[in-house]
Amino acid sequence: MPLLRPLFLAAALSLLVPTVQARDSGSASAVVASIKPIHSLVAGVMEGVGEPALIVEGAGSPHTYRMKPSEAEALQSADIVFWAGAYLETFLVKPLATLGAQAKSVELVDAPGVDKLSLREGGPFEADAHEDESASEAAHEDEQFDTHVWLDPVNAKAMVGAIETALTSADPAHAEIYAANADKLEARLDGLIAEVEADLAGVRGRPFIVFHDAYQYFERRFAIPAAGSITVSPETPPGARRVAALQAKVKAVGATCVFAEPQFEPALVDVIIEGTDAKAGVLDPEGAALKDGPELYFELIGNLAASLKDCLSSEN
Repeated sequence: MPLLRPLFLAAALSLLVPTVQARDSGSASAVVASIKPIHSLVAGVMEGVGEPALIVEGAGSPHTYRMKPSEAEALQSADIVFWAGAYLETFLVKPLATLGAQAKSVELVDAPGVDKLSLREGGPFEADAHEDESASEAAHEDEQFDTHVWLDPVNAKAMVGAIETALTSADPAHAEIYAANADKLEARLDGLIAEVEADLAGVRGRPFIVFHDAYQYFERRFAIPAAGSITVSPETPPGARRVAALQAKVKAVGATCVFAEPQFEPALVDVIIEGTDAKAGVLDPEGAALKDGPELYFELIGNLAASLKDCLSSEN
């Protein structure tokens, strides 16, 4: 039964989109994932068959990412590309539109069973100033939803199902492995939900503010809502008037904690909480500080819970 078409890349590109050797075959295939949480789920389904390549590595953010020419060229050699979606990863819209006829693009925000939430803007939640709004609007003019869908493990289970379906369609020879891996992942995700619910039981109801409004899927799943966001452009430090307004917001909601993110300057949060009773913490919605691979997703969700618990339960 056929595997995905062979991948032949120049040596300069071999590290970016590695050749994937099937376990029982000399054939090669190319599977690419956009960001770390997506890559982790794909890697889990592919375990024992091969490893997907990752586009946005390290602490890169899909909101501000700009593809290098070598990355764009390598992407054209992919057989399957798994990504969150056009509204989040605007940098991929044009490159994916030019993929070869035999290549498949899988937009996981549209996976069957994924529950999408509307954006929260106005009041205590401010628009994501670091997003390329014009590009986002052009990509998905009518789809004004929160794209951080992976932060609900129930959505992650739905994405695992879509990943299994796509891989099995392209590589039916390994259908049983993909199915077994998907079943294992879904069971682990159920266990993860139970663990996080227990971890957060003692800190629910304590107000906190996030750097940007990326967490409502996690908040809703685990009944721990944020009181607002402090989004400012990471390229432009806020002036004194802006800092004063953000400090007033922290005081107005009685925030116990204000959370930074690894991709952005943490010193900004220290300035904002100065003169308030709030403490500073860090939330990492994309696994920027984590090692790529099938365990990353579980570490990401577990770390969010641990960061919230540690900061919200500490004495002021």
